[in-house]
Amino acid sequence: MLTPELSYQIMLHGFLLWTSMGFLMPIGILIIRMSYRQECRRRLKIILYIHATLQVLSLLLVTAAAIMSIRSFENYFKYNHQRIGLALYGVIWLQTGTGFLRPDRGSKGRSIWFSVHWLLGITVSLLGIINIYTGLQAYHTKTLRSTSVWNLTFTVEIAVIVFIYLLQQKWHYIMQSGVILGNEPVQPTDQETSSTYEKKELSAMPSSSEPC
Repeated sequence: MLTPELSYQIMLHGFLLWTSMGFLMPIGILIIRMSYRQECRRRLKIILYIHATLQVLSLLLVTAAAIMSIRSFENYFKYNHQRIGLALYGVIWLQTGTGFLRPDRGSKGRSIWFSVHWLLGITVSLLGIINIYTGLQAYHTKTLRSTSVWNLTFTVEIAVIVFIYLLQQKWHYIMQSGVILGNEPVQPTDQETSSTYEKKELSAMPSSSEPC
């Protein structure tokens, strides 16, 4: 029987997971992507600290939601939501561990670490999104209440995050193409693009005496 207390605990469990997997973790990913072309050490540290803070906070909320699930809900792992949640919790801790083992840029093993950390991050993000949807379905099954609005809201949120993610990937090219701030579009050849890109990359690198 679904008591008012149990209903509240289910809603709180869902809110914690949405805040963690549906908001804090994606925002942390978008923020760390800002460091890819950043040469200023001070800004790199700030970006890294913000990313790490959001990810650790996300981990704490997931842990709180997991403890609540163990203490208050049935845990027979008959449903996909429970099974995915268990796998997600393990991968999150593994991802956090690799984050603390981050090598310095240019050091040996950095590329391997980056590949592993990136793959784990993508896995956590996908499992988190899937588990939020399965959680909404489980809530609907348990309470018979409509979750259409929540499904639509979360879908729009994911679409916006994906759009920003893809925009970040092309932002440097858009800036180089001159389509920002009212500049006329440019259609350079491949050779001109490569040459211009290399020159601007070199000129954008701060000298040792340049304040950052």
